[in-house]
Order: sequence, then C-alpha cells, then structure tokens
Amino acid sequence: MSQINKLSNFQQRVLIGLPGAFLIIWGICVSQWFYFGIFFLICSLSIIEFYNLLRQNQYHPQPIIGTFTGVFLFILTFLVETQILDSSLYFLMFPLVALIFFIVLYKIKENNRPFINIGLTLLGIIYVALPIALINFCVINDGEYYYEVVLGILLLLWASDTGAYFSGKSIGKHKLFERISPKKTWEGTIGGALLSLAFAIGMAQFFDVLSLWKWITLSLIIVIAGTYGDLIESLFKRSFEIKDSGKLLLGHGGFLDRFDGLFFAAPFIVAFLRIFL
Repeated sequence: MSQINKLSNFQQRVLIGLPGAFLIIWGICVSQWFYFGIFFLICSLSIIEFYNLLRQNQYHPQPIIGTFTGVFLFILTFLVETQILDSSLYFLMFPLVALIFFIVLYKIKENNRPFINIGLTLLGIIYVALPIALINFCVINDGEYYYEVVLGILLLLWASDTGAYFSGKSIGKHKLFERISPKKTWEGTIGGALLSLAFAIGMAQFFDVLSLWKWITLSLIIVIAGTYGDLIESLFKRSFEIKDSGKLLLGHGGFLDRFDGLFFAAPFIVAFLRIFL
C-alpha cells in the first residue's frame, strides 16, 4: 500500500480505474444478476459514505434506517422491473420512510435539531439511492434485461470524465465555475463532451438497441447533468472543507466522487428512455 501511495494521482487512477472498469463491464455483460450485485454494492457503499461524512461533521442522520431504506428501494425496483415481484409492493416504501420519523422520536434527547437530521436522512435516500434505483428502469423493460443500455451509460460517463480530465490538464484555461470547483474549465468540459459524443456514435454502430440520435441525446444528457452533478458534489465537499468524499478508491476519492455524475444524470436518462424507447 505504501508503494501505491507514492504513485502520482494519474498513476493511481489508472491502477485502480482500469481493473475496476473491467470488472464492472464484465459483470454487466454476463447477466442481470451480476449487474444487480455491482449496483447493489455501489448503492450500499455510496449511501454509507454519505452518512459517514455527515456524522463526521456533527450531524446526526439515522444511518441504519436510511441505508436500509435506500438499499431496499434499489432491490425492490430491480425485482419489480424483472417481474419477480408485483408492482404493488412499491407501496412498502411509504411506511419505511415513516419509520425515520418514528425513530427520531426516541432519539430526540441526543440532539436538538430533529427535523434537520430527518431531512438529512431523507437526502441520503433521494441523492444516492433513488438515482441508482432509477437505473433499473433504464436497463430492464418488460422484464427483459438490456445490458447494452447500462454499459453505454457508463461508457459515456467515463468518456466524458476522461476527456474532461485530459483536456482540462492540457489546455484548460477558462474556469467553468471557479467559486465551486476551481479546477474545472470550459476546455475540459468541451473535451469531455466531444469524447462522449464520439463514443455515442461508436456505440450506435455496435448496439442497435438504441438509434444514433438516442445515443447522442444520452451523451448530451450525461455531459450536462453529469457536470452539474460533479459541481453539486464539489459544493457538498466544500461545505465540509474536505477534498475527497472517501479514501476507498485511490486516485478517485470515494464512491460519491466516482459516481456523482451518474446520480444527477440518472433521473434525466430514465425520463428520456421511458418516453422515447
């Protein structure tokens, strides 16, 4: 581990990113159950990381019921969309959310901001778990699993991030949103958009599950919403005066750092695909 820590940020990114990306791509392509396992881990670890950050900064969300509710939402949407369970079970989410309020009644002596902490608990579910659960609606339609869609979404997201990273490093001069993220530039964003669009055109040649214009639209959604997602997560970290949301992914920070673009792009992606697919 000490040898890895001596590597540059770019070297750490490659060392961790390439094997991780390979495993995710392999799992997604193998079966819907490998996809389920991968995104189950992403959902679980991301929401745990979110609550840990809040607790480290003197807030008191309810991490156990919040994590359980968020992960349950992901599992439920997957099982309903694969037609293993009936859609009427979605109504179980209402009493689960109500439990958050009940639990706070018994812990009100521990803090004097009960409704702020209820709100933060719900924010973890809405900000992290809900977008990941929505991915199920993108990749499963009428009980059929379309690995091409989730694979395409991730490749477009990674292409956007990679293009932005290299363009920003090499030619980035004009700040995109300096007050929130001093390192982000317009050149980087444009570079990410161009690489993502190139990937979209390429995927249209290999995956006919979506037409060219739909792949291009997905790319634009991911670039725009993903950039805003990155900025909002930067705002979240700046409010806590931290550089990374976690340390599990060397060179990449935490799971919130790695998937922040997906969190904000997912609602727009599912709306587009469900309307036009």
